[in-house]
Amino acid sequence: MKQSSSHHPTKLKTTPRPLFSCAFFRHCTQTVLSPTTTTPPPLPSSSSSDPLPPPHPPLHHSNTSPADSSSSSSNTSQSFTQWRFPLPTSPLPHIQTDPKPESAAAPPPPPPLLTVNLEELFHVAELQFSTASDADRVKTIHLLERSLVPNPADGAECPATVMREVVGCLKDRVSAKPASKVLLALCLAERNRRVAVEVGAVGMVVEALSDLEGPVAERALAALELLCTVEEGAAEVRSHALAVLMMVEVMGRMEGRGKEYAISVLSVIYGSGSPDHGAAIAPPEEVARAVMLALQGNCSSRGRRKGTQLLKTCKNMMATTQHA
Repeated sequence: MKQSSSHHPTKLKTTPRPLFSCAFFRHCTQTVLSPTTTTPPPLPSSSSSDPLPPPHPPLHHSNTSPADSSSSSSNTSQSFTQWRFPLPTSPLPHIQTDPKPESAAAPPPPPPLLTVNLEELFHVAELQFSTASDADRVKTIHLLERSLVPNPADGAECPATVMREVVGCLKDRVSAKPASKVLLALCLAERNRRVAVEVGAVGMVVEALSDLEGPVAERALAALELLCTVEEGAAEVRSHALAVLMMVEVMGRMEGRGKEYAISVLSVIYGSGSPDHGAAIAPPEEVARAVMLALQGNCSSRGRRKGTQLLKTCKNMMATTQHA
């Protein structure tokens, strides 16, 4: 019994048969795919008895082409990176970059100052005003505005005919705005102030103030204040019957610079301290009351200084009248 058992041949342990006979699945179970594998495992030869299944359709991703995705089974080292980043060997897409901004160009030089030949300008204006056409008057006053307002140069003296027409345009609603600008620009030159006083601009401006408002009235008052710097102009404004009443009315309805100019004209009228400079000068107590009301509103610092001086003058005039 012992001998028979010793001669019994030893059985070899056979390899268990795989559960599936698919050659492709068997290859996958015998190899390990890993993103860190440097060399891909060999594929089964085409001469194997089990044919390979047809490849799956390639997956299309945003950064890979169909050719890259179809070769993913043989390039396992790029199995995770090729879906998100382009391959090192693949050409990078051409990215258009904006050209470098050019260095900031130097600002253009300021336009040259407009040089106006005042003699020719006044000659043209004189000819157009002489036609007595309303359309020509409006065109002429705008021509003077474009030429004189930007460059109020102290050049040639304005002819009396042109000055008279400019002041007369203050009474026209259409041309009052440009006329106020032209008159103020002309009065900046002392020689033109004398021309304006000679043609009666003081009385014409005082009478036109009842119909002027806002910036137009403010510029007309500024021109009137400049005309009062001429001795003849100050004398004319003192003798005008409506000058004081108009200045008091203007102080009540205007603000800022308008009040300042009106107070300045009143200071010229009452500057001598004597009440006998005009036939229709208002009593000083009424003027003082109007000035006090004007100073309570919006008034410039210069207007307040002149208003304070005017109040002192009016008080001195009232004291002188009481003692007399």
